[in-house]
Amino acid sequence: MSPIAERTLILTLLAATMVATRGAHFGALPDASWAVFFIGGFYLSTWTRWAFPLLMALAVVVDYVVISRSGIDFWSHYCVSPAYWCLIPAYFAMWAGGLWLRRREVNVDLRSLRLLAGSLVVSVVACQLVSQGSFYWISGTVAEPTLTGWWKNYTDWLGPYLLTAAKFTAVAAGLHVVSVQASRLRGGANLQAS
Repeated sequence: MSPIAERTLILTLLAATMVATRGAHFGALPDASWAVFFIGGFYLSTWTRWAFPLLMALAVVVDYVVISRSGIDFWSHYCVSPAYWCLIPAYFAMWAGGLWLRRREVNVDLRSLRLLAGSLVVSVVACQLVSQGSFYWISGTVAEPTLTGWWKNYTDWLGPYLLTAAKFTAVAAGLHVVSVQASRLRGGANLQAS
């Protein structure tokens, strides 16, 4: 498969995953958006200029459809406040974590696993800081924001968001390992046949 076809397939799978999970909003599968942006940063690094905005626009469209179908005006929904637009830098923090990891010559080894875990944790911490922090401080939803209240809210939600992103990223990493190993086996078989 050519690199362009491979990236197109990955982009398609990431978009489908986002639609399937973000559209459910607390359905059977948790929202994979954070992991989608992290994985996108890793696999679509050369397409960042247009793949990131495309996935970002898809997230907004899914939100629009879900909110509108619930009978609520999109612009009146409590999630769509001035803080909503802070999702752009928040999701880019996830994308940047994937970009950073991509530039680290990762392999199928323990060092790469540590790099993956570290970059995912840092990305989620930054994403949560921007997305939750902006919602807490500027959405107008919290009547009397305090530093203590913000910290409690931040730490209450950080673990669940990290766990969800880690689960989806682990699936992608597992598929990556299988793909690398299969490619190595095909390469070895081709060498033996010649």
